[in-house]
Amino acid sequence: MATEQKENAAKIIDGKAVSADVREKIKAETALLDKKPGLAVVIVGDDPASHVYVRNKKRGCEEVGFNSWVYELPEKTPEAELLALIDRLNVAEDVHGILVQLPLPKHINESAVTERIVPEKDVDAFHSVNAGKILKGEGTLLPCTPAGIMELLSYYNIPVRGRRCVVIGRSNIVGKPTALLLLAADGTVTVCHSKTTDLPAVTREADILVSAVGIAGFVTADMVKPGAVVIDVGMNRDKNDKLCGDVDFHAVSDIASYITPVPGGVGPMTISMLLQNTLTAAKNIFKTN
Repeated sequence: MATEQKENAAKIIDGKAVSADVREKIKAETALLDKKPGLAVVIVGDDPASHVYVRNKKRGCEEVGFNSWVYELPEKTPEAELLALIDRLNVAEDVHGILVQLPLPKHINESAVTERIVPEKDVDAFHSVNAGKILKGEGTLLPCTPAGIMELLSYYNIPVRGRRCVVIGRSNIVGKPTALLLLAADGTVTVCHSKTTDLPAVTREADILVSAVGIAGFVTADMVKPGAVVIDVGMNRDKNDKLCGDVDFHAVSDIASYITPVPGGVGPMTISMLLQNTLTAAKNIFKTN
């Protein structure tokens, strides 16, 4: 990304800087605790991208002073064996957060696995109990990427209250919970998807536009209202195999007020918010023990 920008270009939302700030606060708070928060990460199989994510999560734990454990299971691990491991972690006193890296091999039921983790240690916030709390506006453990989006908006003092927010994408991991968090912040929220009629007409109404569709260059300049805040959750590869988002960054940055780059925008926030969830889970457990 060039350091020089056009005079009227959007301000870049620097996810790396915000992520570093979040981690410093977590590290400082952790240092004041009598016990260290502990995160257990389970990975099944040999997916290279998943192993990179797991290494980054372990490194993040070390950075902020957490204990961490990585359980690497073979691709053909029976579902029952994985569930038995989760049961052991659920009752382990030094483990306060449990994360099973997705995707899982096809022979394992993803829903059965996420539901097996006790809600108070569910630091991905995928369990139906935690999802229900988010729906009611009572969640303390929040899905990491949506929580990261809200943290970026807060850090840059971008108001949500009373503004028109449009989310493209309705996944359970990003689209739906992002819409709920924006709604909880008093935004007026529209969720769009593949069946939305005249999508550009809807997105052009957005003061805050969040794209989470996973299609390179999907959001073009004609879909964005001048002055809008554009949050790009996409992680794609362009025709040159270069990492890119859902948004035509160069074209849209000329008309948006703020925009997240890919890489370096929402991505760095996800693990930092996982660490925040682990700290929150640990503090909640410490209170009850």
